[in-house]
Amino acid sequence: MTAASQWLHTTTGRIATDPYSWMQAVHWIHGSGLYTSPHADGPRTTNETTLAIAQEISALKECRPGIAYLARRTKVSERSVKYHLRMLREAGLLAYRSKGTRISGVGGRASEFERTIPAAFDAALGIRTVGEGATRRPVGAAPESRTLLGKLAKKAARKTRRPRRRTPVSGRGRCTPMEGGTSTSSSAAGTYSPPESKLASGQEKSPTPKQTKRGPRTLNRVGRRYQLARELIQQVPWLKGAPVPRIAWIIRHVADAGWTVLEVQAAAERLVSDREPRRPSAVLAYRLSSCHLLYTTPDRRKVLVEDWQDSRRAEQARHQDAEYAGLGADRTPARVSVQSIVREAFRRTKEIATGGPVDDADCFHIPVETAPEPVALEALDRATVLEMRAAAAIDPGFIYSALETGMSERDARRLFTNWLVDQALAAQRTLTPAF
Repeated sequence: MTAASQWLHTTTGRIATDPYSWMQAVHWIHGSGLYTSPHADGPRTTNETTLAIAQEISALKECRPGIAYLARRTKVSERSVKYHLRMLREAGLLAYRSKGTRISGVGGRASEFERTIPAAFDAALGIRTVGEGATRRPVGAAPESRTLLGKLAKKAARKTRRPRRRTPVSGRGRCTPMEGGTSTSSSAAGTYSPPESKLASGQEKSPTPKQTKRGPRTLNRVGRRYQLARELIQQVPWLKGAPVPRIAWIIRHVADAGWTVLEVQAAAERLVSDREPRRPSAVLAYRLSSCHLLYTTPDRRKVLVEDWQDSRRAEQARHQDAEYAGLGADRTPARVSVQSIVREAFRRTKEIATGGPVDDADCFHIPVETAPEPVALEALDRATVLEMRAAAAIDPGFIYSALETGMSERDARRLFTNWLVDQALAAQRTLTPAF
């Protein structure tokens, strides 16, 4: 039977009136040898396992056998059950009523079959039927076929048992008994067992020492990617906490090309764009795109690393210049408390140097009268705070002025909210990245 003929509405066979008659047809197909499997996998013809599975199917009230149920009942693997069910369908003994499927949230549904008797069985035994299609009924049989029908009836009435395995599972024969038996000679007559004093104590070297050929373990391509990804996450600060598998996938091209951690970091930090994603792994993928095609040789990557290191040193120098610029005598602290601390420090330094009292005007000049007093946020009422926030939402320069006059960023966020301060700093391009 082809796959298209294995359904109830397309089969040429008839529905079996009872399981007993269906088992007669199964035994006839098995004994005639008419069926041969066209597939390369599985058994070629029906065997005792096929009969055992068919007998379990005939005992079901509703022909909806589960693969796991038949495997458990017949003590074979689920793959073997599938093979024999396919053989029964192709032999015309089973027809699909509905095919099993998987339903989301419910699980797998077993296929529902109908036990059918092939038309070749009726033609060979001269069984007369009435009706049309799969619902036709038998009404008689040829006299010369009644002997064969009787033999098939006896086979159908017997319970099929799978033959026992002749050889043990371990593949070894049975052990020879220690005592007794019909033979007077022992198979171990020529066996010599040395005394315990002659046995090896474990300190002597074996005549055939075990040779270990295992050398240093080498990583394959995937292992090299994961190793480079872990090193990158440990070395690059803005990659902290990134998942290793995702980073290994992003750097797969440069890892396969033999890049080092320093070379990957130099390529990832050589150029910073304003339109970059915020996720660290996405930033790395954005910056490393096509780098393996541009820096194809170790010499090019060496130049890349040198340029990156020079740019980092220059950036550090600029930060130091900006941090320490103007710390001389003309630098005036903005806060009154800082001015007092600096004035006291200069007085003590000069007193130690000169050995006598020093006037405030001689040690450090600070225009205290021009320094703004710090704003006490607790002293502001709600209406004033709302008015200042509304003004800052319209003009970010209000926030810039507050920060320049000595207000800390923490107080500014308390006064103007985090959202307004972040918007103002982002507009000024001084917002620190989240990674």
